[in-house]
Amino acid sequence: MLPKSDWAQLIPHAGTMCLLDAVQVWDERTIHAISESHVRADNPLRGTQGLHAVHLAEYGAQAMAVHGALQARAHASREVRPGRLVSLRDVQLFEEYIDRLDGHLDVHAECLYADDGGAQYAFRVEHRGRLLASGRAAVIHPVI
Repeated sequence: MLPKSDWAQLIPHAGTMCLLDAVQVWDERTIHAISESHVRADNPLRGTQGLHAVHLAEYGAQAMAVHGALQARAHASREVRPGRLVSLRDVQLFEEYIDRLDGHLDVHAECLYADDGGAQYAFRVEHRGRLLASGRAAVIHPVI
């Protein structure tokens, strides 16, 4: 397991906007992170009615960012590059509000394709083995 202190400096999300708490396991294609930020009162995505499940796409996107950063670090020849989320596809939500769910969320992402220009991932978020959200996301690495 990798605590947040091991990888948080590699991604642009900071403070309470860094929604993931730890990386359980990762490899060349996949990552499994956990989070309890959905129940925190200071979650920046929380609205007046609570934390809507649509925000689980951001949890998936952050798992993608962490995975890409860990990949770059593991391959010293690659640099950690900023990414921009440019598309979400086939997003399915199976719960309306998630802030009432106790315990941690399991956030999974799988790299379907990656090159110097960007990447495409499939993601899913579960709570106690029950699927809360799934979809695909594309990220580009803008030329700076």
